[in-house]
Amino acid sequence: MNRLDWSSQPGQPLHGNVRVPGDKSVSHRALMLAAIAEGESRIRGFLEGEDTRATAAVLAQLGVRIDTPSAGERVVHGVGLHGLRGSSSPLDCGNAGTGMRLLTGLLAGQAFDSTLIGDASLSKRPMRRVTDPLALMGARIDTRDGLPPLQVHGGQPLLGIRYELPVASAQVKSALLLAGLYGIGDTEIIEPHPTRDYTERMLAAFGWPIAFEPGRAKLQGGHALHATDVDVPADFSSAAFFLVAASIVPGSELRLPAVGLNPRRTGLLHALRLMGADITIEHHCESGGEPVGDLVVRHAPLHGVELPESLVPDMIDEFPALFIAAAVASGRTVIRGAAELRVKESDRIATMATGLRALGAAIEETADGAIIHGGKLGNGSVESHLDHRIAMSFAVAGLVASGPVRINDCSHVATSFPGFLELANGCGFALQDAG
Repeated sequence: MNRLDWSSQPGQPLHGNVRVPGDKSVSHRALMLAAIAEGESRIRGFLEGEDTRATAAVLAQLGVRIDTPSAGERVVHGVGLHGLRGSSSPLDCGNAGTGMRLLTGLLAGQAFDSTLIGDASLSKRPMRRVTDPLALMGARIDTRDGLPPLQVHGGQPLLGIRYELPVASAQVKSALLLAGLYGIGDTEIIEPHPTRDYTERMLAAFGWPIAFEPGRAKLQGGHALHATDVDVPADFSSAAFFLVAASIVPGSELRLPAVGLNPRRTGLLHALRLMGADITIEHHCESGGEPVGDLVVRHAPLHGVELPESLVPDMIDEFPALFIAAAVASGRTVIRGAAELRVKESDRIATMATGLRALGAAIEETADGAIIHGGKLGNGSVESHLDHRIAMSFAVAGLVASGPVRINDCSHVATSFPGFLELANGCGFALQDAG
């Protein structure tokens, strides 16, 4: 992947309709369930990002025919629960942590061996949170001291388990539920805090009997998935950068149409409103079992808050954007209970703290969060650490900095948000290739 540096400069007020790409989490899950369903499923609004394409390529390598009639559309010819075929070559997940963790659960129940690999960034991400509970179900998975590559041994009979997650994680929960499809008996997952329930909703849409409520999910192995069409909503995590940007740039007003509003995903919306943001929802409806709506955001003065820990699991991917909002709000923002940020694409607490200090912000790291003292941001240079959400967050920071903000190595933005630069500049950002 070629290196790409950005320069983000103070710009004009933001205006316009911003249609962000399809939800990455839904796109991953739709591909996987459609692949092991019986029949032909059509996915509309599919995210054309590198992460989701990597998952599609892995499934194709496992014998699933996936057609692309047009951009943002996939037709998946399901092979049934036991129709996947092994590959003698490693399965490359690229930078997709969601893809690797969910595929680990799916592959644990197969009759063949598989090896999952990833890029340099993904190869540093911990996988024991998935492999340890899968081992309790009977799976055999070898790791490199808890890191990828993962060697998943096939032919292992799986047993359903009742498992209490030590840390709330939708990815771990989803991996165990996918393994549970192949397990004997019931698989029940209990969470310390509710996380997004995309997998549960989608399993039900594909016809698998599943009982779920916030913080708990239970299913029985041995049923079948039946093809269904999936409409992927616009990704709330991608919308997050524009919600923060329009909130902090005076004179701004943006409309973000058809954004997914799953209540386990919209913690940032509630956090920004607690800080004084002016964000309204219009045309609220349901699509494919998922709530969606148009978000309208207008500039408003923000103030610091002590973030309720109950919001943390519902906004774990949006924290880099929140850090920017807190850095320019009046007063102090305190974040606790977000230790999972340290094991994302980068250590997002450390990466955001270092970057914000480079721009003159006052921020104190804690083990599970940060204390951010709001004020003004200066110009400077920051490192993305190959983390797409870090790069886009500092692009937002540049809008209100005293001068240009250089963001080093933004090449991974395409993993989740292809076309970000063009869409951002179209509504008023001043983002340039820094060369």
